[in-house]
Amino acid sequence: MLLEKRRPILLPLGCAFFDRGCSHRRHAIPYLYYERNAGFLPQFRAASGPQGWPPSLARDACGAAAPGNAQSGLRYNSKFMPARVSLFVTCIVDQLFPRVGLAMAEVLERIGWQVEFPEAQTCCGQPAFNTGYREEARRVAQHFLRVFRDAEYVVVPSGSCTSMITCHYEDLFRNQPYWLEEARRLQSRVWEFSQFLLEVARVEDVGARLDAVVTYHDSCHALRELGIREGPRRLLSKVRGLQLREMRIAEECCGFGGTFSVKFPELSGSMARTKIQAILETGAQYVVSVDASCLLQIQGVLNRMGEKVRTMHLAEVLASR
Repeated sequence: MLLEKRRPILLPLGCAFFDRGCSHRRHAIPYLYYERNAGFLPQFRAASGPQGWPPSLARDACGAAAPGNAQSGLRYNSKFMPARVSLFVTCIVDQLFPRVGLAMAEVLERIGWQVEFPEAQTCCGQPAFNTGYREEARRVAQHFLRVFRDAEYVVVPSGSCTSMITCHYEDLFRNQPYWLEEARRLQSRVWEFSQFLLEVARVEDVGARLDAVVTYHDSCHALRELGIREGPRRLLSKVRGLQLREMRIAEECCGFGGTFSVKFPELSGSMARTKIQAILETGAQYVVSVDASCLLQIQGVLNRMGEKVRTMHLAEVLASR
């Protein structure tokens, strides 16, 4: 009889990070074990678990495939927990690049997640914060925290907005204990899009196809504050028909920097032209990044130079079929 053997059963109790949300970076995962003469006993395992676990058990309690199974195509176990993500599309995507938000939703739904868009969302507060308007930034950030308070995950198509929420809300609310705690409770559930695919959904191949040569631009916030570098390239490597050519200064700033490009247009333009020269040297048809703000800057300069190279957000590439 199966219950006479000491084995885990499919009854996840939830992540051990009860108070501050589940970051999927390090877990103690509680399962119920059945042990003869002792009944059901709570036990804890690391998220990776034994590599020999069958696929049905090789999941953590929050539903993502366990490490070591990233190539297996395992996805959320919706039998036990709803696979729901909330999209925060950011101001630039909402106003200028709505197709990026739609592409992100398409990819997430394709790999098995339920996607919702809270219509009350506005801004994360980053423009005001970076310009020195802290009180205005706090009001906007408080609204963000209210809107997404109950979200299981918040997925963002921007490294800069993600870093604002996960890195700078601590500074913004350092003298407001209630809002500081609210920010801390939410921050581990906020994920940049490519990080979410790789670290939570545990998916590298989303079934995309794009017959084109592309080069990748590392946006400053994603690279320097979130440590995002290899992840987008891994996702691009799985796109059928796509050839990735690295530019020589992929990690240099494009010159946008939000209000920096408005306050220092000459410097911003010079930085952008240096970036464009490196892009053109690759012979790529598309420039890809995880930040629409960088792509806005790069595409604008490309257009003014009369170049045919076009920009694509990573989500748009992954949505291509």
